[in-house]
Amino acid sequence: MNPLLGKHVSLVVAALTTVSFQASAQDAPSATFRNPVIAGDFCDPSVILVGDTYYATGTSSEWAPYYPIYTSKDLVNWQHVGHVFDKKPEWTSGSFWAPELYHHNGTFYVYYTARKKSDNISVIGVATSKDPSKGFTDHGIICEWGSEAIDGFVFKDNDGKFYFSWKAYGLERGKDVTLIFQEMTDDLLKLKGETVEILKADGKPISAEGQVMTRRGDWYYVFYSPKGCCGRGCDYELSVARSKSLKGPWEPSPVNPILSGGDEWTCPGHGTLVDLPDKRSYFLYHAYNKKENVYTGRQGMLGELTWQDNGWPIFADGTTPATTAASPFGKSQAPLPADFVQTFDTPELSPSWLWDLQREPKTSVAEGQLQLGVADAAEPSLAGTFFGTRVQKGDYTLTATIDPSGPVQEGIAIYGDSKSAFALRIEGENVVLSKVEKGEAKQLASTALPAGSKTQLRMSVREGHLFSFSASGDGKDWKPVGEPSIDGAFIPPWDRAPRAGLVVAGKPGDTGKFDSFELRYTKP
Repeated sequence: MNPLLGKHVSLVVAALTTVSFQASAQDAPSATFRNPVIAGDFCDPSVILVGDTYYATGTSSEWAPYYPIYTSKDLVNWQHVGHVFDKKPEWTSGSFWAPELYHHNGTFYVYYTARKKSDNISVIGVATSKDPSKGFTDHGIICEWGSEAIDGFVFKDNDGKFYFSWKAYGLERGKDVTLIFQEMTDDLLKLKGETVEILKADGKPISAEGQVMTRRGDWYYVFYSPKGCCGRGCDYELSVARSKSLKGPWEPSPVNPILSGGDEWTCPGHGTLVDLPDKRSYFLYHAYNKKENVYTGRQGMLGELTWQDNGWPIFADGTTPATTAASPFGKSQAPLPADFVQTFDTPELSPSWLWDLQREPKTSVAEGQLQLGVADAAEPSLAGTFFGTRVQKGDYTLTATIDPSGPVQEGIAIYGDSKSAFALRIEGENVVLSKVEKGEAKQLASTALPAGSKTQLRMSVREGHLFSFSASGDGKDWKPVGEPSIDGAFIPPWDRAPRAGLVVAGKPGDTGKFDSFELRYTKP
């Protein structure tokens, strides 16, 4: 063959191969993800992009540690790396809601809602960090407004000025809800200048919260969530308005709400917009699963926003939360829910452990055991001192291996708060099942402690609220404790889902010993 002809043929073949490969790649189905991307109770989420890493946080309410921090490289696979605070700021008492992350000049900021210890009024604090995985340093209150200020958000305008917006009066009955913004000082730690109300219709404020402000071209946009956020009767949704001036007038989208409840997910809202390096826009928000609802709480959901030629944004996958969608970066999503198994082989505890912020347990790990101490609390919980984790799905089994030789009553529990729980505890020579409802404890059942140096206690759950309990001395022969199906529909508080975990009861400071903890989800 003529060498030149051979070279020509080779180039043609190579070109055809390249075209064929490109066509195959385009024709191949892209990876998809399934909502939620952060399973379990993770409401009011905030997300930012710094470098090649996405950071997210959300409400912790009455649980400690405060405001979980997650990281991701692709928006669909998230890792829990720590918390904003391990200890609550000295001036706070509770209601740790709606944190908002921001990054500027190498510093991470978080603006968070909490009640003041002095008068129980909700205000907004600010804290900073150079590395969110190592926690934040608190700088105190940035925003107070009458009897309430919640849902802080930072917006940088094209002229380099920073503005802070918040919701006022939403918790005080008889007063209008209003959204307010004000300019910030250059260090982003204080407010200055006049306050301006936004989102007025016919001179009256639109009842809304969870606002997110952004600018595209000549238009300012504010995303907001009207209606009821929480509980079984919620009707939350997501809307958007725009204006040529921050001071208005604001024009609501003609297709509002741009996101509302659907067949599988309900009450979507209160999230944060994040722009990708390629200019695509995504929204991380929360919604209830219709089937499991308050038992798993408001979960972290992801949706792509598209900006239409008329300037209005809509969700790419429709006006209801997407069950599945194309993965933003073509990355596969790890399966959710993820089992939580702890054998206490190392001294470090997972950041997924949490507790009732008013009743902090003493914890340590030694010789392959978790030592869990009874909290020295002003008002001890009748269920015991709780140490547990979020529940990601309504069908699961929790099993704990316990050394019953200590002085305390060790056990397992499903815990809404100090006044709402089921607890299965070792009490002397018996295993006792108790219910705490509306702050009153009632024994439901008791059985003899199984023989053996170690005791295993188990809680099996269906649909998030149907419980059965059992005990074993060898992990093979399980003895039921109580009825085979006990309804715990009363347990979830209004604004959050219950947690599942361990409990100890007795004298403050006394410890119980746990060899292992397994929370395994029933596979579909």
